[in-house]
Amino acid sequence: MSTTAVAAPAGGLRWELPSPGKVGMFALIAAESAIFVIFVVAYLFYLGKSLTGPTPAILHTPVLITVCLLSSSLTIHAAVAALRKGKGGLFAGAWLLTFVLGAIFLGGTAREWGHLIRVEGLWIDTNLFGTTYYSLVGLHAFHVTAGLLLLGTVAVFALLGKVRREHAEPVDILSLYWHFVDVVWVVVFTVVYVIGR
Repeated sequence: MSTTAVAAPAGGLRWELPSPGKVGMFALIAAESAIFVIFVVAYLFYLGKSLTGPTPAILHTPVLITVCLLSSSLTIHAAVAALRKGKGGLFAGAWLLTFVLGAIFLGGTAREWGHLIRVEGLWIDTNLFGTTYYSLVGLHAFHVTAGLLLLGTVAVFALLGKVRREHAEPVDILSLYWHFVDVVWVVVFTVVYVIGR
């Protein structure tokens, strides 16, 4: 992706316009952040207002899958750095590891939901807690799923040898989305499993 250079006065600093891809991704992240803020505020507002159980006390803190998801930010950063240096094999390995860590997180979320539904009897329409919990955590899971689809697509191209050093910029833009998903999980984790218990 090209950027447009803007001439600077004599002795001044040179400024370049940011890439349209990054601007677009930051705009998407800003819009998605606003949606998450609404869901977090709703969760906190209705916390403790359910007339019947179950309550947030039934939740088990998902430490392992949280470590996996947060670690995936390190692996995707390593993947982009490797691609910028032209190390295609290292890129593919780190990118695939990112995908695996994200998939473990999503699988752990599905397992947690299965337990809550089968054992605890918590459905989305059970009470206010069920509605806000599944809405907030489900919104995040949806974003992880979208990210995994994108990561998987790039992984296929990487395994076919089609991702090269010149593709570092768009790959880096995609990594910004994944970092966003990880940062949002820190907020969701804090609200649901720390403050909300």
